[in-house]
Amino acid sequence: MTTTAKFWGVVPAAGVGKRMNANRPKQYLLLSETQTVLEHTLTRLIDAQVFEKIVVAISDGDAYWDDLLISKHEKITRANGGKERADSVLNALAAIQNQANLKDWVLVHDAARPCITSHDIHNLIAELRDDEMGGILALSSHDTLKDVDDNQIVSTLNRNRIWRALTPQMFRYGALKSALEFTQGNAEITDEASALEAQGFSPKIVEGRSDNIKITLPEDLALAQFYLVQQR
Repeated sequence: MTTTAKFWGVVPAAGVGKRMNANRPKQYLLLSETQTVLEHTLTRLIDAQVFEKIVVAISDGDAYWDDLLISKHEKITRANGGKERADSVLNALAAIQNQANLKDWVLVHDAARPCITSHDIHNLIAELRDDEMGGILALSSHDTLKDVDDNQIVSTLNRNRIWRALTPQMFRYGALKSALEFTQGNAEITDEASALEAQGFSPKIVEGRSDNIKITLPEDLALAQFYLVQQR
């Protein structure tokens, strides 16, 4: 008897966002009059109506999470955040290990990407659900790209082969857990796909929307606000 694979969300939200120069982690900055960046992100994931649970990895001593109404949502569960992103994701996977099947799907999404759409989530799932491994949302490059060393151009890269990694990144529970454990402590592993790549796998690319931006710098907050208005 074949068991239908379930979908689990994971949101690493233990970062401090130093480049925002704010008085609190960027995921807790207000993006609208009443909702923070993280609330907008989690609302978008819940609205997609595909997840069994969404595990949010929160750092020890976090002073803001418990005050968010969404933290009490039936679909949301908390895990302990780790030192690095990969540690947080591994902790989130451990939090659902008694409920998830090795062949279930895990969609890892950045806490600071509040403009993700249900369309992109459903399209990612439709493209990858029959795949053995999985893949990521990504955006093709329209700019001319330079390989630079010490502020000097070394060469011009072929932009037709360059894609910007977005999230969610969607992989089988067992494969993702194994890859993150295998690469734990490796500073070159900056997303889930790179952990799978380090094991010799070649995750697939699914093209996403350009407004699925990650809030990193102060000016990104205003851009995200603009995109949210346009999406409505």
